[in-house]
Amino acid sequence: MLQEVMFSGFGGQGVLTIAKNLSYTAMIEGKQTCWMPTYGPEMRGGTCGCTVSVSDKPVSSPILERYSTVVALNQPSLDKYESKVNPGGLLIWESTNIHKAPTRTDIKIVPIPAYEEANKLGNPLMMGMILLGAFIQKTDAISIEGVLNALKKTLPERRHNLIPLNKEALQRGYDLAAAIK
Repeated sequence: MLQEVMFSGFGGQGVLTIAKNLSYTAMIEGKQTCWMPTYGPEMRGGTCGCTVSVSDKPVSSPILERYSTVVALNQPSLDKYESKVNPGGLLIWESTNIHKAPTRTDIKIVPIPAYEEANKLGNPLMMGMILLGAFIQKTDAISIEGVLNALKKTLPERRHNLIPLNKEALQRGYDLAAAIK
């Protein structure tokens, strides 16, 4: 199993957090992983991204031209990375705020209204966890339980009260993705 993923969106949407959760979870589940953020002055408001590789075997390089999966949180990211998904690959996109849908027919396209669903949960910051749940459902690269175990180690103890909400968000994304064949 090898997943080479690009998460991309506006700075402040939680792109790096989602990617870090994926990579850390992969690590504690005994997989090989590499996490490489790409940002600069765009950190707050501009487009930023993060590449994560997850594999059963050693990862050769974090620098990629194409991806098995792209998770796009905004229109500029979708526009930039849709063409970089490998044929037969996966494109998960946040469909609440992205209005120009992907057009490729040689990849699996999964629209997830993550922002809308996060608002229903009462916390728009859960958008990233909803998208991560969708990623888990479509790739089986890591587990929801693994993410929850990772959060227990990475979140400060004063934030552990948010773990049940994170679990709900992950499950919501998982269920939404499962409904898309």
